[in-house]
Amino acid sequence: MITSTQNPKIKQVRQLLTQTKARKKQQAFVLEGIRLLEEAINTPFTPEVVLYTEELEERGLSLVKEFMTRGVSCELTAQDVFNSTCDTETPQGILAVYPLFSIPLADTADFLLIVDEIRDPGNLGTLFRTALAAEIDGVLLSPGTVDSFSPKVVRAAMGAHFHLPVISMSWEEIKKTTRGLTLYLADMNEGSSFWQTDLTIPLGMILGGEAHGPGKSARALTDKLLHIPMNENSESINAAAAGAVLMFEVRRQRTIGNN
Repeated sequence: MITSTQNPKIKQVRQLLTQTKARKKQQAFVLEGIRLLEEAINTPFTPEVVLYTEELEERGLSLVKEFMTRGVSCELTAQDVFNSTCDTETPQGILAVYPLFSIPLADTADFLLIVDEIRDPGNLGTLFRTALAAEIDGVLLSPGTVDSFSPKVVRAAMGAHFHLPVISMSWEEIKKTTRGLTLYLADMNEGSSFWQTDLTIPLGMILGGEAHGPGKSARALTDKLLHIPMNENSESINAAAAGAVLMFEVRRQRTIGNN
């Protein structure tokens, strides 16, 4: 049993949960909680180590047993030591260290979300979860966007990382990757209403950050502007909400067009 907060595995988990630099250097991240690990265990990805406590409920223990049968190192950890590492307020008693990964984009991708400097981890994770639900082909992250494997992003995404291509790119790489797509930029007021815009064509949707909106690089790459008509008394909606509205409108138009 791990009983010391100075244990190397505990130190590693704490670093991975708190430091982007550590995640990049070690090429690893932490997945915490029963629900997320239930999602992860049904994917081809294998954790480097699993930590769990004696207080873990039966659902969690069945995960530990399954990981053990697959040859994964599973370490029983004292509750107080485990709690000292966790990012959540009420730890469930299980977490795993996974290697960083990136699901490749399909060559046939014709619907991409391009995220421009979104820094709120909850918004970014929610966008991943929504993108998966809306059948987006992939999400491209511009420089300045929050780390896609930070704990709050991972929790908000609810397992989307394991099914959705999410790739950090320079603007030059984004330009090459989106060649052949019409790039729409979501603007506050300018451009056509998304209700009157044909979104059935191969496209990329650029969504700007919460504080300052799309940057110069995003605008330079844009083909067309569009906006979400709103009540005149409403100043704006956050990036996650705007992304959900736009992504599902694309899906709605394409679904109608195929019927």
